[in-house]
Amino acid sequence: MLSSVAGFDVRPFARLFRALSDETRVRIVALLGHGELCVCHLERALSLPQPLVSRHLGVLKAAGVVESRRCGSWVYYRLAAQAAPELQAALEAVVRAGGRPRVLRADLARLKKACGPGACT
Repeated sequence: MLSSVAGFDVRPFARLFRALSDETRVRIVALLGHGELCVCHLERALSLPQPLVSRHLGVLKAAGVVESRRCGSWVYYRLAAQAAPELQAALEAVVRAGGRPRVLRADLARLKKACGPGACT
């Protein structure tokens, strides 16, 4: 497999785009573009079960797209800074595009409801 073109390593791009090749993962990235979120916020915003959201977050984390931190029994996710400026620009373009706008607006509306006081209890 050709992993570089004229000295340019394409593997980080392939890893990023493979991770973003699923609509749900693009929706997660778009939501995380608004800031750090707990898994419960994402599952409510996406109207998906926790195991499915966690599986998608695992793919994104393995690809270096997101990073997490634990706070008690809760795990919070945020977009990871990318090592190369070109990768960072590609990720930011996905955040700006946000997948299908109508779907993102609905996700954001559910997210606002999910992030109220006591949302993670």
